Amino acid sequence: MSTVTADRQQSLASVVVVDYGLGNLRSVTRGLERAGADVEITDDPDAFADADGVVLPGVGAFREGVENADPLREDLLEVAEAGTPLFGICLGMQMLLTTSEEGENEGESAVQGLDLIPGTNVRFAEGQKVPHMGWNELSVERDHPLVDGIDGRYAYFVHSYYAVPDDERATVATTDYEREFPSIVANEDGTVFGTQFHPEKSGETGLQILRNFVEICSRD
Repeated sequence: MSTVTADRQQSLASVVVVDYGLGNLRSVTRGLERAGADVEITDDPDAFADADGVVLPGVGAFREGVENADPLREDLLEVAEAGTPLFGICLGMQMLLTTSEEGENEGESAVQGLDLIPGTNVRFAEGQKVPHMGWNELSVERDHPLVDGIDGRYAYFVHSYYAVPDDERATVATTDYEREFPSIVANEDGTVFGTQFHPEKSGETGLQILRNFVEICSRD
């Protein structure tokens, strides 16, 4: 476990970044600190319960991510059940869904995501260049405090799969990459949400997203 702490006098909310062996933890932490959070990087479930908000980062494959995070599955579900804001980033967002085509390896059973936003993750169509990598535009589809001030702005993506929620109302923002796909999703009550892009790599757009997240956390 490691702890990175912002100036507590300036801290707007306490945020835990989940350490399950995958993810750009330091970059996410620096972004959250800039956004006004007091940040702890940890795999300690007790810290999850005490935090104002929890971030599930992630870089890599769905199967590896789910298997690495599986010891913390019930603890993450308890975070969501308690109504504590839970923010998935990139692979972490995909893990909020139920399944992924990426987890369906030949001869192996599909791995199950957290199922907090029912749906699946699918690969971009054959013939499309993957990964989808670089800057692309965000189009806000519905109100959610995470997207205040970001409609029409650009964020940084690196991914080959995208979310397809069962309920189209789970889509908060979309992005076009030869087809329109959900780039921000949220559950029905709005406390579990995720971005397919990396806010910590998305300049002022990403910082606005992280500030919005910290503001959400500070309200609870």
